Parts: sequence; structure tokens; C-alpha cells
Amino acid sequence: MSFLLPLIVSSIAGLSTVIGSIVIFFNWKKENINKFITFSLSFSLIIMIGISISELIPEASYAILTEFKLVKGIFLSLIVFLIGVFLIYFLNKKIEKGNSNNHDLYRLGILSMIALMLHNLPEGIVTFLSSYQNIELGIKISIAIMLHNIPEGISIAVPIYYATNDRKKAVKKTLISGLAEPLGAILAFLFLRNVITNTMIGFILLLVAGIMITLAIHELLPKALKYNENKYILLGFGIGILLLLINHIYF
Repeated sequence: MSFLLPLIVSSIAGLSTVIGSIVIFFNWKKENINKFITFSLSFSLIIMIGISISELIPEASYAILTEFKLVKGIFLSLIVFLIGVFLIYFLNKKIEKGNSNNHDLYRLGILSMIALMLHNLPEGIVTFLSSYQNIELGIKISIAIMLHNIPEGISIAVPIYYATNDRKKAVKKTLISGLAEPLGAILAFLFLRNVITNTMIGFILLLVAGIMITLAIHELLPKALKYNENKYILLGFGIGILLLLINHIYF
């Protein structure tokens, strides 16, 4: 199969992240802004945790435990996961130093962008390689990725927009995250087609799971709770769980 069609499939999956930024173009009433932010953060953290627990960790664990003995596989998996945990703390400190306003929402948006770029890169590799071997399988995987990329776009665009009041900046950061997916596809074609292994992808997925779970629990949840809009926290949780269930049942 030619390079072009699998690249298009991967690119559509990745750039669907930008669709999530559409919500910042709605004119929310001032009294509803905190409710919307609370909902968006709660929804985003459920998506991040849900994807990590239901997709990334099981897929990574299977690949790693297939390659290594049980004890060694668990030990290596734990180390890689913890690297992801500590990486988000390290990035947090760096962003705080570089941000003179120290705006919580802006920091959350940038952390989400970095985490999701790391998430989208291996997704791009998987989508490309799957499409390269079997285009029908690649399209199915691409649709499943699109379903969770759209809410991931919300997790980047909403905090950055409400921190900066700059729609262009919010969309740009969301686009940068989405471009990681076609970048992964290009890397797969140029360098990784013949050398990448399921075990390598497994370690990358575990690293990303550590980053996303830590970001959700340590950053997104406390920020959502600060607004004291408990109904909208529960609403975000409920819709996030519903979307994850739809993704798993139908894709």
C-alpha cells in the first residue's frame, strides 16, 4: 500500500483534536463560565483516566508481559509508569517558572497539551502501521481515536482560552497536540516500520498513562473542585463515562 492513504487516516484522527476547540467560540454568559470550565475539566479528567485504565495500561501490560517474565515485566512496567508520574511534576515546575502570571488554567492547558502530544505520537504510529497493513482496520482504529481526541481537544482549548482570552492561541495549542499524530505516522514510515516492536509501544503507552493519570488527579480534579460547582463535576463525570462506554461498545 502507498504511504499517502495511511498518512491521511492518521492525520484525520489526530487533527480531530481541533474539533474540541469549537466550544470556546460559544458565547457563554458570564455567570455560566465557571460552570462550563468545571464541566470541561471534570469531563477531560474522566477521559484521561478512562483511556489510561481501559486502553493504555491493559494494552501495554499485555505487550510487556508477553516479552518478559512476570516479575521482571511488572517491575519494568512500574518503573516506566512512575517515570511518567514524576515527569508531570517536573514539567509543572518548569511551566510555573516560565509563566510570570502563574495562571492555573494556562498551566493546566499547557500540561494537557504536552501530555496529549506524547499520547498522540504512539497513536499515530499505531494508526499508520495498522492502516499500512489493513486499511479497514486502520479506519476503525482511527474512528475510535477520534472519539476521544475531540474531548482531549477540549481539555487543552478551554483552560488556555479562559486564561488568556485568546482564541487563536487556544486553537493553535490544540492543533500542535493533534499534529503529533501525523508526525508519529511519518516517523513510523521513515524509521520504524521494520524496527518498532509491541514492547517498545507498550513502554511508551505506560509512560503516557502515568502522565495522564497524574495530570488528571493532581491538576485537573483540584482545579475543578475550586469552583464549587458539584453538579457540573458530576455531569462531566457522567458524560465522560458515557462516551468511553460508547467507544468500547461500538469501536
